[in-house]
Amino acid sequence: MRRLLGVLGALVLLGGVVFAVVRGQVGDPPELTVVKGVIGSEKREFFADPEVVAELGAQGLRVDAVTTGSWLMAGTKLDGYDFAFPASLSPAEEIRSQLGIKSEPVRPFYSPLVVVAHAGIAGVLKDNGLAEKSSSGVWTLRMEQYLAAVRADRTWQSLKGADAHAELAGSLYLTTTDPETSSSGALHLAAVSYLLNDRRVVADDAGVARVKDALRQLTALQGDQKTSSDGPFKDFLSGVGNPLVLVYESQVAALAAQGRSTGDLVVLYPDTTVSSDHTMVGLTDGGRRLAELLRDSPRLRSLEVRYGFRPQGDPAAFGAGLTEKPGPRFAPDLSAAGLQQAPVPAVAVLTRLIDAAKGR
Repeated sequence: MRRLLGVLGALVLLGGVVFAVVRGQVGDPPELTVVKGVIGSEKREFFADPEVVAELGAQGLRVDAVTTGSWLMAGTKLDGYDFAFPASLSPAEEIRSQLGIKSEPVRPFYSPLVVVAHAGIAGVLKDNGLAEKSSSGVWTLRMEQYLAAVRADRTWQSLKGADAHAELAGSLYLTTTDPETSSSGALHLAAVSYLLNDRRVVADDAGVARVKDALRQLTALQGDQKTSSDGPFKDFLSGVGNPLVLVYESQVAALAAQGRSTGDLVVLYPDTTVSSDHTMVGLTDGGRRLAELLRDSPRLRSLEVRYGFRPQGDPAAFGAGLTEKPGPRFAPDLSAAGLQQAPVPAVAVLTRLIDAAKGR
């Protein structure tokens, strides 16, 4: 699998599918240090923001980044790059292992996985015991009930109230990204496998065997999966695709923080989920300096909230930045909302879970 990822990563980088998100401009002061890196697509707009560019420039850095799927990074030749910035810890640890990097990676910010739906669809889920809405307006998806419905081959038509929504037809399932290339898809498998394994992290072949059929069912229902979380979310916003889509909270929160319309979109927090720790592996001194700035700079933290991220160094910043914003309700504090974080298996085990989901 790793060999396949390496080939795919090389093809993506060489074939021009990946593109630079922050290009230097003619006339950049000569004292700026250019740091080149590979990032997940969910951070493209953040690094392209003029205020982010200006703040990094004031610190003497100019970032030149290309985007690719987080898991592809682990199989990509990183010679000439200063950093790799996947959307979760597991591919970052794989990169560290492959390159023999001893220094600890930096996790400047994080974002939990959430499910987006339209308000009417969320109401159908609630009326059928699959979702809840708190007094504060925060929605929760009841994951064990959802998994039971999928395992029982429930259809939308079998749910009470679904007949009022013409778009609700066919099998009930979440749209996720391809776990071989995308961190969100892989983390979803981690959370689901934890629940299917009696709320224990899958740690061996016996655990993989216990959950493999269910993982295959969840994946096969979706047909072709996209390689990045951008695709399914844009499909959802444009009114096409599946009624339930797994995305990063940051993708929705960025729209709200920037005052952009989300219509009747509802954010449902899986009651057992995984937070995506955006983890930067510094490959050079310049890359490590960038990671520390993203973690420690108050100005950059405030800009991270603008793009929906939760800064590790300022847990209250996310809620404060979105409290007065119109649109969907967000959980300022994940623990206070009663959400459980599922452990993520070791990389080798997660790879076997991905293989199982793909029917291999």
